[in-house]
Amino acid sequence: MSIKQLNIFVENKQGALVTITDTLAKHDINIRALSIADTEEFGILRLIVNDNDTACKILTDEGYLIKVTDVVGVKIGDQPGKLSKALEVIDKADINMEYLYAFMARTEKHAYVVLRVADNGLAEYVLEAAGFHMITDADINKL
Repeated sequence: MSIKQLNIFVENKQGALVTITDTLAKHDINIRALSIADTEEFGILRLIVNDNDTACKILTDEGYLIKVTDVVGVKIGDQPGKLSKALEVIDKADINMEYLYAFMARTEKHAYVVLRVADNGLAEYVLEAAGFHMITDADINKL
């Protein structure tokens, strides 16, 4: 039930991000969520998009190094303490988390949180057992 995340290695130079986003836009790829981590020389752009296969192909053809990662997407009520509750569930299940980032949907009063954890299956199981709704690639495509 995990969702696909594109990890794109990008030079840390002026115009690098606009080149990627413009390329995706020209091919009708809609970015649903993103995160970037950088160093002085390069960055890792993490994207959730509406068409993974096309995005991977066009960016690879443009010379970008891309890795696709399975991540967990969880729908969390947009209220104080809801994120903390989800993180507590992950922690109590003794699941290591590498990183997370969140994005808002246009029509619902929920945040969608992307989690990179050591065990996707277990994380999804314990979150669902705690009453959280998991996000699928199909859900991403509907946003």
